[in-house]
Amino acid sequence: MKRLLLVLALLPAGLRAAESVPAYNDPSPQSYHLTKRAHDLDPRTREYPEINFIFKGKDGVEQDLGHARVDTRVAPRGRLVIWMMNYSAPLFDRLCDYGLHAIQVQYANKWFALIPPANRDDGTSVGKMRLEAATGEDFSPLAGIQKPDGMMERVLYLVRWLAKTHPQGRWEQFLTADGQALRWDKVIIAGSSHGATTSARFAIHQRVDRVVMLCGPRDQLESWQGFPSATPANRFFGFSHVLDAGWSGEHYCRSWQMLGLYRYGPIVDVDNTPPPFGHSRRLITQLDVKGDINRAHSSVMPGKSAGVDVEGRFIHEAVWRYLFTQPVEETGPAVPPEPECGKKLLKEWAPPPVAASGLAPASFVLR
Repeated sequence: MKRLLLVLALLPAGLRAAESVPAYNDPSPQSYHLTKRAHDLDPRTREYPEINFIFKGKDGVEQDLGHARVDTRVAPRGRLVIWMMNYSAPLFDRLCDYGLHAIQVQYANKWFALIPPANRDDGTSVGKMRLEAATGEDFSPLAGIQKPDGMMERVLYLVRWLAKTHPQGRWEQFLTADGQALRWDKVIIAGSSHGATTSARFAIHQRVDRVVMLCGPRDQLESWQGFPSATPANRFFGFSHVLDAGWSGEHYCRSWQMLGLYRYGPIVDVDNTPPPFGHSRRLITQLDVKGDINRAHSSVMPGKSAGVDVEGRFIHEAVWRYLFTQPVEETGPAVPPEPECGKKLLKEWAPPPVAASGLAPASFVLR
C-alpha cells in the first residue's frame, strides 16, 4: 500500500486527478442548472461603480449571478470548466455533453477605463490589471480590486455552496480536503475574446489542467505571453477566425507564438483538416461570414454567429469537443515559428532567435 501511495504521489497532477473521478449517485439523473448571487454567498463582496461593476443594473437584473451546470446522465470526466465570459447556454450544453462540470461567475473585470491611454501599450499595464481582476491580489497600481471580487474567490465560494447544497453533482471533488481552496489541477480555464486573454494570463500565473482560448488571446504589445508559465504550453488550445481583427492584425498569432504553441503543431485550418486536426494547439477557420468582422470574431463559439450546415447543425462541433477533451499528451510535430507574425504591431520588430534545435524559444524579442 505504501508503495502504491508513493507511485501515485510521483505522478503528474493531471494523472493523479484522473485516478479519482467520483461517480454520480443521483436517484434521478438529469441536467442541472443552478444559480446563486455572489453577494448571497459572501457578504464581503462589494460594488465598483467607477467601472460599472454593480450588484443590480438599472433594469433590476442581478449583475453578480453565478451559473453552474452538470449533467449526471453523462459519465464524468472529473474536470471543472471555469468560463470567463457571460453565461452561454449553447456552450454549457456542450460542456455537459462532454461530461464536464461548468461554472461562470461575475467578477470585477470591467477595468479598461482605469488604464490611462498612455499605459495601454506600455507592455505591462494591461496584463497586471488582468491578473489583479482574476486573483483579487495587488498586481496593478491602477486598481484596488479585493479578493472577494476577483474570479478566484468568487469561484471558490460558488463551488463550496454547490458542494454543500447539490450532492448529486459531486462538486466537492474540486475542493482541497480542507475546503479552503480550489483543486486547480482539475480546472479548465476558458473564455472568448477578453475572457480568452484573461484565461491565458491567469494560467501563466496559476497551473491549471487546460486553457481554451476562443478568439484570443490579444493584449496588443503586452509581454506576459512570453513569461515562464505555471501551466505547460501543450495545455493551451486556441481557435480563431481568419477575418477576426485580432487575427488579421496578427495579435492572436503573436500571442500563440509567445506562448510557445508552435512546438505542438502548425496552424491548422479546421475546415480542410479532419479531427483530431493534427493534434495542433492552433486552429483557424475560414467560415464564410459574408465579410462581417464582428460575426467572424464570435463565430468560433456555439451561438447565432457560428456556422451551420444545410440541416441547421453547427459545423464546428468536432472542434469544440477537441478543444475541451483532446488528451494534452497528444501533440502535433514542432514547427518553426512564422517569422512575419507580429510584424504589423511594431515599427521595429525582430523574430525570436533560433535555438540550436532550429526552434525559437517562447518569448519574442521586442526592441
